[in-house]
Amino acid sequence: MLIVAEKRSVAQAIARYLGGTYSSFKVSGVPAYRFKYGGAGAVSLGLSGHILDFDFPQEMNRWGAVDPARLFDEVLVLTPRPEALKYIYALRSLARGQDLVYLALDADPEGEAIAYEAALQVRAVNPTARFKRVRFNAVTKAEITRAFKAPADLDLRVVEKVFARMASDLTIGAAFTRLLTLSVRREDSAALPFGRFLSYGPCQTPVLGLVVSRELERLSFKPEEYFVVRALVGVGGEGVEMRSKPFKLREDAEAALAAARKAEGRVAEARYEKAEVRPPVPLETVELERRASRWLNIRAKATLDIAEELYRLGYISYPRTETTIYPPTLDLREVLEELRRTQFGEYAEALLGRPLTPTRGRSYDGAHPPIHPTKGAERGEIEARLGARGWRIYELVVRHFLATLSPPAVVERQRIAAAFGPLVLEAEGRKVISRGYWAIYPYEEEEEEPLPRVESGDPAQLLSAKIERRQTEPPPRMSESELLRLMRRYGIGTDATMQDHIHTNVLRGYMRIAGGKCVPTPLGMSLATALMRHARPIIDPEVRSKMEAALQEVAAGRADPSKVVSAIREEFKKYYKYLEVKRPEIAGELVKALREGGAGKNNNADPRRSRGAG
Repeated sequence: MLIVAEKRSVAQAIARYLGGTYSSFKVSGVPAYRFKYGGAGAVSLGLSGHILDFDFPQEMNRWGAVDPARLFDEVLVLTPRPEALKYIYALRSLARGQDLVYLALDADPEGEAIAYEAALQVRAVNPTARFKRVRFNAVTKAEITRAFKAPADLDLRVVEKVFARMASDLTIGAAFTRLLTLSVRREDSAALPFGRFLSYGPCQTPVLGLVVSRELERLSFKPEEYFVVRALVGVGGEGVEMRSKPFKLREDAEAALAAARKAEGRVAEARYEKAEVRPPVPLETVELERRASRWLNIRAKATLDIAEELYRLGYISYPRTETTIYPPTLDLREVLEELRRTQFGEYAEALLGRPLTPTRGRSYDGAHPPIHPTKGAERGEIEARLGARGWRIYELVVRHFLATLSPPAVVERQRIAAAFGPLVLEAEGRKVISRGYWAIYPYEEEEEEPLPRVESGDPAQLLSAKIERRQTEPPPRMSESELLRLMRRYGIGTDATMQDHIHTNVLRGYMRIAGGKCVPTPLGMSLATALMRHARPIIDPEVRSKMEAALQEVAAGRADPSKVVSAIREEFKKYYKYLEVKRPEIAGELVKALREGGAGKNNNADPRRSRGAG
């Protein structure tokens, strides 16, 4: 029996959990694990992601000799990835003579496609082998044992969807990458020397477009002047900082303040309203990335990379999920019991002493539960294996899980308005009645800023006041957290790839992330604005959204994958013609940006890997 996992660490865990004892050896330089399962010999092997990829026939990869427009009509071939050859050799070597092969790749669409790629390699040397698909949500003994007792079949419709996306993205990405690169070289070969290129990706570039659109808003913003009265007002025996509504003209503010100094002050409004602050809903992939970026200043790609390592080491559940509802099969009390031996033990113990009513979101992907801890651990244990950031991500997952089982926080929202003749001054505050889930989830905790207790009609004194000149502020630069939210709204990428599309833009030198904000470079600005002017659909997030909807029809079994790919190619061929007409204008703008800022430190990567899944 052969078991194929997606990573070495998972293959080793499978051997440990199913066999108890195991021995390790190498085949073609790849670690494998031999053990006994069900009274028979078994071997587990870990791969390293996709082992096959689509590519053009060799003759089409000569950039200078092939018109990029021809790529839209070319038949793609499925070929081994060069970096995966040792895994293919190992897989084929171990597959000979095996009657049964368990495909234990990650339980997501990409994992389904990789499982199919592995099956193709087995079939090449062992045509009679039988296959079983194993899906699990956590690398724990209980979960893996359960999964191997209830194997299923490969979902070929999901495989077709993944392959249709890969083929479409390669065609579109390669055609536009070559068009942009060759156009610039024709204009000024010194600006983009051989070995460097300007990449386009049908996900990567709309992501850049979102960031640049915000930057254009900032650049075109015209600040407007206004004036406010800030005052220290005596109410309820205390001095309270208050401010007026904005005035467009200073003379109006001065007139109101002059009248106020002569008027008798009274409390015009006093409002004290209790409100519940609900705990967060269970955690899914994009929300984990957003919260880590916002609160921990850890980039989205780094967050998911760390979460995957935590998963493979058995600390958390599978981190690629869209589900925000705990399924009834997840034993919440069992998870709390696991956390009792950690620094969160006292809080977990308190939750175990009461009925559990978890929060619920609206999404359920039918495949994976929300992200949650699967093993209790202390800080030193995690940091020894994954460093300080590994602990911070694990801690966020644990605290988030505990928060979803906690009572709401209760605050009193407070508002006082004091009238002095025509001038009304206001102040808002809050008082915490009960911290609720904030006790374990300090990231969302609101500061207490209580106001004195007064009633409408109480006297108010204008202790001091001044007029402040202000200006309206431009919209802030887009945060990585907001960008992820917009990508989810438009369907740009999947939970498994969103962070990669952001990271690709950084690698290409089109933008950088500073303090959690996305800052486009001059090159990124030039590329995006040129595309917006001359071929807007290829940078429009709505176009990618429609493309994803068509691919989803393939997974649902309602559309022929070859017809979907053909339709996508035809649509982008039309956009290609728009852009081709404007080659000189676009090339001139990009040459100027390249001369000023360079092509980006990583633009010398293999352009065939700029696939548009990026």
